[in-house]
Parts: sequence; structure tokens; C-alpha cells
Amino acid sequence: MIRPLYSLFVIGAQPFLRRKLRRRGAAEPGYLHAVEERFGVYRAPAEPGALWVHAVSLGETKAAGILLERLRELRPGLRLLLTHGTATGRAEGERLLRAGDVQAWLPWDAPKAVRRFLDHFQPCLGILMETEVWPNLVQQCKARGLPLALANARLSEKSLVQARRLARLSRPAYGSLAAVWAQTEGDAQRLARAGAAVKGVFGNLKFDAMPDAAQLARGRAWHTAAQRPVVMFASSREGEEAELFRVLRAGRDVVRDGSARGGAEASPGQVQWLVVPRHPQRFDEVAALAVQNGFSVSRRSGWADRPQMADVWIGDSMGEMALYYGMSDAALLGGSFAPLGGQNLIEAAACGCPVIMGPHTFNFAEAAQLAEQAGAALRAAEMEDAVRTAVALCGHESRHPMAVRAAHAFAAAHQGAAAKTADAVLALLEPRGRADLINS
Repeated sequence: MIRPLYSLFVIGAQPFLRRKLRRRGAAEPGYLHAVEERFGVYRAPAEPGALWVHAVSLGETKAAGILLERLRELRPGLRLLLTHGTATGRAEGERLLRAGDVQAWLPWDAPKAVRRFLDHFQPCLGILMETEVWPNLVQQCKARGLPLALANARLSEKSLVQARRLARLSRPAYGSLAAVWAQTEGDAQRLARAGAAVKGVFGNLKFDAMPDAAQLARGRAWHTAAQRPVVMFASSREGEEAELFRVLRAGRDVVRDGSARGGAEASPGQVQWLVVPRHPQRFDEVAALAVQNGFSVSRRSGWADRPQMADVWIGDSMGEMALYYGMSDAALLGGSFAPLGGQNLIEAAACGCPVIMGPHTFNFAEAAQLAEQAGAALRAAEMEDAVRTAVALCGHESRHPMAVRAAHAFAAAHQGAAAKTADAVLALLEPRGRADLINS
């Protein structure tokens, strides 16, 4: 009885979803592309039998890219159906497409929309990345005999509480998945409590990503040209930038100019601050907020050969995180200074950039704990403490190089998830006689 009620709610909410898409589209035009696909209406033809991978947003799409690279090595003729839920995810996903691949929006979880999606594409296997488990989607895949797996799976304690609150809806959905491959033992235990059949703990796919070498080299060259330490606020979220600017404004009496290199400790004014907002629709907002707080601003979109001098640099580009980490001596972790659960710190570690985390890292609790234990990350109670910690780390001649080495070692120690997950995907395909996915 609970799923029909859920379906009625989803159907009734569709006009509000359309309104939300129009609002989001005003800031991010990508949300206005192929809107009818959100409701299960697909115009472009599709050949049955593709491997379907759903990566809702940017982070999940990057993880999917790592898995797909490994799968294509093993099966060069693989055909892909790649679906998303956000504009940033879809933009990133375009880079992963090869000849014969198809990209689309996953429809809103209404029964008819899901049915039209599955009828149109007829995939041979579905892989959901990380967290995207939708009751009607899972139920209809199971009814059709279409295996559906959850890869790079994670579930926070907060999300488990929510799932158990709606157990009559969520438990059948988790229980109907053909396989779940968890990131950590903690995730595996929580997913099992939610009703999932966990088939393995493979680690996090993002550890297998290799930073863009050209971006890293350019970032390090720009760092040298800055002639002072650089601290980045990586993937900052709404409300967090205002708190950072408040802390920096409070220390405006400290002279900004000069280098902290060689001293035991620097001051906030002796550091170049770089803010990279998590969501591109907020680039203008964050730049304006910095100006309102009395800081001069230079934006990445206006740079040519090198950054222009200013109190605050704004990283207003997509797909250049390796560049920004290469520029930085340390990074504050966005989403961890407001109760949002934090962002993933793996890319920072792979680039050799130590991280200072706020108190809220529940979405990546185990990775944050392991990074802290390894010396690749430091914990701060609040923003003022984080700024002080980052500045002190940058100005310390021995501690900073140790933290850089720890970050590289931490990233290297946890690789291997891509190979394990790719093998599990192929094992799920082949016993069911679905190797016609491959044209090799």
C-alpha cells in the first residue's frame, strides 16, 4: 500500500518539479535541456542492450568515469547509456561518451515515466552510482528481470535513520537490488541494515582517479608566481563563504602583503585566498559577497597567462579542480563547516594538498577519519580555527612538507576499487547471457 501512495505523491509533485526546473534553468541553462526526458519522453532513437549507468551529479559522474575507463579496457566495444539528474553531472558526462553511447535524464520516479524510460532504452544491466535508489525504478527493473546494482555505494548514519523511518518503502527497494558494492565496512553495515544485499566492500572509486598532470603543473607554476602561500576553500557551500569572509574581515588589521615562507607562522593577511564554490550558479553570488565584505576579487574566467593580484581569487570554472589544488598549499573542505556532511577529500589528497575539515563530515565519515589518522587532513572545530590552522600549516617549514607527503601516501594506499567493481559488473552480466552488450 505504501508504494502506491508514494507514486501518487510523485505524480502530484510534477508541476512543482517543472517550476523548479524553470527556476534552476535561469541560472544554469543545462536544466532547460530536454525537459520532457524528466517525465519519460525520449525523442532520439536508442538501440537495446546498452549498459546503463546512472550518475546523478558531478561527483557520481566522475566516479562513473573511473569505472567506465576500466570497463572499456576490458571490453573495448562497450555501449553505454548514461543518465543524470543535475546539469553539472550531464555536462561532465558528455566527456565520457564514445561512438554509439547515449546520454539522457533519468525520469522522475513516477510509474509511467519509469516504464517509458525502460521501454525506450531496454538496457541489459543498470548500475546506480553511490546513493540513487528509487522505489518505482527498482521495482520495475526487478519485474522485468533487469539486474540493477548499486556501485561505489555509501549510506551515512543520517540517511539510514531517514530510510528506516520509511522502511516500508525503502527496505523493499534496497532489498530488490541485484548487488550492492560498498565503499567501506561502515557503509556496508548501514546498507545491510537498510535491507540491501551487500556483495562486497571494494573501496572508493575516486581513489583510482589520476589528477590531470597538465592542470597540476600549471597550478604549481601559478602558485610559484603568487610568491606567497595559497589556501583554497574547496567546493564551498552557501553560508560558508560568508563565514570565511567574516573571519578574514576581522583580521583586516593584519598586513596582507609579504611572504610567510621561512617563518614559524603566517597570518591570514599574508596568505592568498582562493574560493571555489561547489555549484556554478553561485559563482557570481560568491564574487559579489567578497566585494561586499571589502575584498578585491580576481576570477579565473578573467585570467590569461596567470592570476591577477587580488585579496580573493574566485575559481569560477568547471573541471579544473586539479589546477586549483596544484595552486594551493592547503584546502578548507567545503560542506564541512555547515551541517551538510562535507565533500570528498580524495582528489585533494591525490594532488598532494592537505585538507582542513570542519566538524561536519558525516557523508564521508570513514574517509575523513582515515585521512586524519594518516596526517593528510586536520580537524577544526569552526571556521576561525580552520583559518588559523591552515595559515599556520602553510608557514611551517617542516609540518607542511610532511602533510603533503601524507596526502600522497593516503591516496595511493586506497586504490583498487575500479578493478574490483569492473570485474563484479562483468560477472553480473555474463552469467545471464548478456555478453551481447560487448561488440569486441
